[in-house]
Amino acid sequence: MGDSIPVAEYVVGSFEDSKGVPWFGTMSHGVARYAPAPLAGVRTLTYIDTALGLPPEGGHSIAEDANGLLWFAGHDGVYTYDPAVPDARVKQVFATAGRVGKDRGGHVWVSTDRKLYQFKDGAQQELKSPVPPRATGEAPPPYTIGPGHIFFQLEDRQGRYWFSTDGYGAYRYDPMAPADQAWTRLTKADGLCSNTPWAIAEDREGRIWFACVQAFQPTATGDGGLCALDPSTPLRVGTFRSFPDVPGLHHNDLYTLLVDRDGALWSSAFKHGVYRYLNGSFTLFNTTDRPDLNGNFGLQAMMQDSRGRYWMGFSGGLFTLQGDRLVHVPRGGPWE
Repeated sequence: MGDSIPVAEYVVGSFEDSKGVPWFGTMSHGVARYAPAPLAGVRTLTYIDTALGLPPEGGHSIAEDANGLLWFAGHDGVYTYDPAVPDARVKQVFATAGRVGKDRGGHVWVSTDRKLYQFKDGAQQELKSPVPPRATGEAPPPYTIGPGHIFFQLEDRQGRYWFSTDGYGAYRYDPMAPADQAWTRLTKADGLCSNTPWAIAEDREGRIWFACVQAFQPTATGDGGLCALDPSTPLRVGTFRSFPDVPGLHHNDLYTLLVDRDGALWSSAFKHGVYRYLNGSFTLFNTTDRPDLNGNFGLQAMMQDSRGRYWMGFSGGLFTLQGDRLVHVPRGGPWE
């Protein structure tokens, strides 16, 4: 039956907008949303897809600006969409692959074509990438998709911006520092789990967490994992904490992080499950009602909505957490 079909085979992005509408990026159907239908009180799952101008892989990341405009980014470009306009079509902003995010001031950041842009007060401002250019003929470092790509991740409570890269580690930008001291680079040599952090998050204590993946080009590096940085210590060797004794959190591919409303950190762990870190200990969630769909636990996206419900996008479909079980949410729900 159609109601039991997964939202998509790969759910790779998740976001809740200012009106409480959940959005889910996919690799085959654009962006799905569970939103009010024209008939008052009835909600339905709809897709923003090729019919409205968004490519199938156009929603790997999603953000909302101060005007309620939705920003989508994926393999084919960066787009905007106005959900308040009936029958609105998606508009392309950049024609190159990218990611989008939002800082604490509500400004949207676009990372595309190895460049960084902040959209602030109606203006597009570029922040020059700190990734060093390669000399002619110089081989790139080990990488996963595109060496030198840099992505905005977050603005911490100190007003500093954090960026991930493919193959060059993580960067922190302090806009209040002198220009020649504004950028700090952190790599595997400093204790980072790999030079390709895929997600970065800040917890309530101000610790910065990194979910890292291994490089696959030209060969697999076999590293990756979860590590944390205590901002009260100098940013140098020995300041990172890793978790080699926790199965799946060391030398593994980790794609997403979440800090929930209770202050717990959630982390993906490929082929192991989903971890919650709270009060100094890890709890593993690896019981699923559909192991045929998400048995490899390829968790790509995670969010907690305004009602406290957890949504998890796997290679295999969309799931929610009910007690200690991961429960599949197909197109027909249950959504409430």
